[in-house]
Amino acid sequence: MSAAERRELVLRAAQIEFGSGGYAGTSTEAIARRVGVSQPYLFRLFPSKKALFLATVDRCFDDMRDLFDRAAGDRTGDEALEAMGHAYNSLLDNREILQMQLQTWATACEDSDVRALARRRLSELWQQVERISGAGSEQVIEFMGRGMLLNVLAAVGLPRMEEQLGEALNGGSD
Repeated sequence: MSAAERRELVLRAAQIEFGSGGYAGTSTEAIARRVGVSQPYLFRLFPSKKALFLATVDRCFDDMRDLFDRAAGDRTGDEALEAMGHAYNSLLDNREILQMQLQTWATACEDSDVRALARRRLSELWQQVERISGAGSEQVIEFMGRGMLLNVLAAVGLPRMEEQLGEALNGGSD
């Protein structure tokens, strides 16, 4: 296996471990064990635990960017927003992704490096939604806010509640 392939495995394992235990509560030993590599090898791929966490956050945003691009395809306007919303909604059943997103925000509260990366990548995601959809600020705020609400509802295990909250929970526009 190449170093690039091994690096990819480490990032996926780190997403699971950091998502479950958070930055402070996750050991690099647990990540190395999950991948089946030694801790010294892990540190040859990533110089520090923080570098690994930052790379994991970056990878999560890359995945979201790619998901939105694929979902929107050639669509624009409300059709693009709806397609991206449905694609995002499908992620909410994936505990590993949901937990990593929540851990990113929690860690950003305490760590300026994580906060700076999360701010930059969220801004890029915001701009991507604007570019793809052509939506204005208010519509993008609603779209992104809906995503955050969905994260919270999924985290606390509330059912989708379509009847109470309408199509907003399915990524549709009203």
